[in-house]
Amino acid sequence: MTQPALTLKQRLTEYEKLMRLDKPIGILLLAWPTLWGLWLSSTGHPDIIVLWVFVMGVVLMRSAGCVVNDYADRHFDPHVERTKNRPLAAGRVSEKEALILAGVLALLAFLLILPLKNLLLIELSVAAAFLAASYPYTKRFLAIPQAYLGIAFGFGIPMAYAAHLDSVPAIAWVLMAANVFWAIAYDTEYAMVDRADDLKIGIKTSAITFGRHDITAIMLCYAITLALLVYVGWKLHLYWPYYLGLAAAAGVAAYHYTLIRLRQPAKCFKAFLHNNWFGAAVFAGMIAGFMPRFQ
Repeated sequence: MTQPALTLKQRLTEYEKLMRLDKPIGILLLAWPTLWGLWLSSTGHPDIIVLWVFVMGVVLMRSAGCVVNDYADRHFDPHVERTKNRPLAAGRVSEKEALILAGVLALLAFLLILPLKNLLLIELSVAAAFLAASYPYTKRFLAIPQAYLGIAFGFGIPMAYAAHLDSVPAIAWVLMAANVFWAIAYDTEYAMVDRADDLKIGIKTSAITFGRHDITAIMLCYAITLALLVYVGWKLHLYWPYYLGLAAAAGVAAYHYTLIRLRQPAKCFKAFLHNNWFGAAVFAGMIAGFMPRFQ
């Protein structure tokens, strides 16, 4: 059945939903590792223009990524209870509209970095755009597409180093590795919500791959994330409050275990959303870890 024509206000509302601006958790999960990179690459004093460009870029690229994700999954989403009413799946936004919207958002993000006149940053931004656009398709063939997501979501880290230092030292890749394991942890919690539907339609996720070891795998990924972050703090000689931030993040991870241990979809989704506080705790520790008063 043909959908009735939408008013301009209704169409903009559908675009907002398509970009997930009404559900900011994705923006936050992309923002935290980007902020980690900005703070560490500048020893706690990020350039204000660079900071503004990256924050705006996070919003634009996460929005573009959501549009591409829904375009890639447009034939799967109608068969999943949680996603069947998304704008593309429900036919309220056309495929052409989605592609144009994603292109405009990506272009705006790219234009943001041009005034910084940093060739390495521009090159990395092209790689970041490729990762964001290709991630949704990895669910067809990768056993743990969440690892690819972690790379895509963590690519703001080397970009932050490039913006501040015009180079990407080894510690930046360690920090990105920490983000990869964190992404596997939180997105496996997310995938546990849809496991039954994903099994029926043939989508690959870490929740399916890990099987009955899913909870063990999640907690192990949290542990590896924190171990890598401890190493980062040690290498950069951060002050002791940084480790309090990591301890708080460990407490958040422990709380997530109490939510996911029975594999109840609603509580798994709550744990996924709660990862905002994990990222925030780490970032708060980084801010305090550079303060001389704590030396």
